[in-house]
Amino acid sequence: MSPALIPAAFVLALLLGLYFTPLARQAALRFGIVDRPDGRLKRQTDPVPYLGGLAVFLAYLVALGMVLAFNGLLLGLLLAGTLTLLVGLVDDFGVLTPAAKLAGQAIAVFVLLRSGAVIELVEVPNALRWPLAALWLFGVCNAFNLLDVMDGLAAGVGAVAGVAFGVMAMTTGEYPEAAAAFAIAGALGGFLVFNVHPARIYLGDAGSLAVGLTLGTLAIAIRWTDSSPAGFLAPLVILAVPLADTAYVSVLRARAGKPFWHGSPDHFPLRLCHVFGGRVAPTVATVLAIAALGAAIGVASAALFPWQIGLWLLGGYAVGLLVLLVVLARVRMETPG
Repeated sequence: MSPALIPAAFVLALLLGLYFTPLARQAALRFGIVDRPDGRLKRQTDPVPYLGGLAVFLAYLVALGMVLAFNGLLLGLLLAGTLTLLVGLVDDFGVLTPAAKLAGQAIAVFVLLRSGAVIELVEVPNALRWPLAALWLFGVCNAFNLLDVMDGLAAGVGAVAGVAFGVMAMTTGEYPEAAAAFAIAGALGGFLVFNVHPARIYLGDAGSLAVGLTLGTLAIAIRWTDSSPAGFLAPLVILAVPLADTAYVSVLRARAGKPFWHGSPDHFPLRLCHVFGGRVAPTVATVLAIAALGAAIGVASAALFPWQIGLWLLGGYAVGLLVLLVVLARVRMETPG
């Protein structure tokens, strides 16, 4: 495909996101698909409609369909994303068990593996490439689902990661992957207009799961080691915010004797919000700045710098984020009743 179509994919997805999101909001309100306050973790003033994920995915799908000739991997990505979206939609209605939700994700991951989304590092034995890819896809998919705890947070972090993946794919000449990355970033950008605090619509499980799976797939579809042998570490830093938050809540909930999927205010953005006196806007801006810094370091370490400098940058970012998490772990949080 022509690289000139890549900006078109971004702009078209952005415009479609702006168009579809209010329609999805109206549909959610009409059919009562809303997130109601419960006084525990859901503390918004009024019920907020779901279905934002449907608007994002439609904008992404239509934009790509208008500018791109699909290869096998991208077709698999769209099919798997659609399956994940449907699983999330059913879950948003509150009728899906955790086992059924994981089973639906497993089918989507299997579709991606069959489409060629595998770890291709020469250092990784062939027998481990599929299992590692499956573990990665499950992890990123659910990390974005867990991160969706604050207005504009998951969508903003996803948009930052999409831009980073798009820039990296352009440097390696992988234009279809670049178009897909910029399209998901554009769709999330259009949705964010309505999702910033106070949010008028949420991603819902449908959106967070589909976005996570899409970004997880793009992370292993792009050639990261063309310029630097340490480039394979870059996706870990670009997606550090959702991955670190998932590990963070898992550890804190395990220490409290709770399963990791049990809702609690252990997320590091929620703790940071407590430090900011409950103000959402500066909290989200700070987390997005952390995500953007990780994205810039990840792309630079893979595409611009010698591998030794890249490792120092990646390691420095990881240490800085770890220090922040340790400090926030000392913040006293109110336990929901």
